[in-house]
Amino acid sequence: MKKKFVLSFILSFICFALVFTFLGEKIFLRKNSTIAVDDGDGEEPGSENAVEPKVDNEILFLMMGVDAEDVKKSKGTRTDTMMLFKVNFDTGDINLLSIPRDTRVLIKGKEDKINHAHAFGGPELTMRTLRDFLNIDIDYYVKVDYRAVMEIVDAIGGVEIDVPQRMKYDDTTPGIPPLHIDLKKGVQTLYGKEAHDFLRYRSGYKEGDIGRIKAQQMFMKELIKQALKPKNIIKIPKFIETYFDYVETNIPLKVITKGALSAKKINMENMTTNTIPGDGKRIAGVDYWIYNREETRTIVQEMFGDYLLSQ
Repeated sequence: MKKKFVLSFILSFICFALVFTFLGEKIFLRKNSTIAVDDGDGEEPGSENAVEPKVDNEILFLMMGVDAEDVKKSKGTRTDTMMLFKVNFDTGDINLLSIPRDTRVLIKGKEDKINHAHAFGGPELTMRTLRDFLNIDIDYYVKVDYRAVMEIVDAIGGVEIDVPQRMKYDDTTPGIPPLHIDLKKGVQTLYGKEAHDFLRYRSGYKEGDIGRIKAQQMFMKELIKQALKPKNIIKIPKFIETYFDYVETNIPLKVITKGALSAKKINMENMTTNTIPGDGKRIAGVDYWIYNREETRTIVQEMFGDYLLSQ
């Protein structure tokens, strides 16, 4: 049976940018730096031909995790988590829109789950599918594998989180690495493996994947908030090489640098989160998330209005 490694969460661009506050642009010029663009699609960070941001002092990008152990060997795999971010470098405001992986959309003219787009055509098709789905002009992505979460959480000394319920799950399916999740309810500090388990847990939520998305958003806020503490910021550079092993992006270097310089402006009280609205439905034996068109259009207008392709 094909091995399947499920990513349940992807790192914040803000945490990513914090590294450059201390190390600067030269990290990208080092031969052993592994930040890269997937399959040659797009431009390398810092390329003169890279697409410029659509709005001054702001960036819109898709963060995605893939069903792969290694982000650099993720061709043909599905995305497990998708979050659309807008970060304003002047105000420090962040908008985050989670996209359920089972959302039924058109991919190459055929209705399918949005998480299949990457398997069919990598980041390029995923971005094109997202443009058509949400009617927004988006060019940038950040892609990671689950090990990045474990590394960054350990780097900052764990993340304190209020686990909403007992999380107990075991998967010993032959052919894949065994998974054992056992977290107690309540406030506690989660380290790398525990954080991964918290974010991977899905089956026990009454709302299924939507419940997991809410947990991801809560964790995202706490991760950024705690990573921005001075005692944690100074720890991040120690893990820079390991961190770069798990990150792939087409965001231009100068945009990343600008984001790093504005990191101190980030205020988690100014972070707006939302999820594509809809309902679960089984069609021909397959479970989908059927999005509400009118409500989705309203949310996209409110969160990403400057990036709409057409009215």
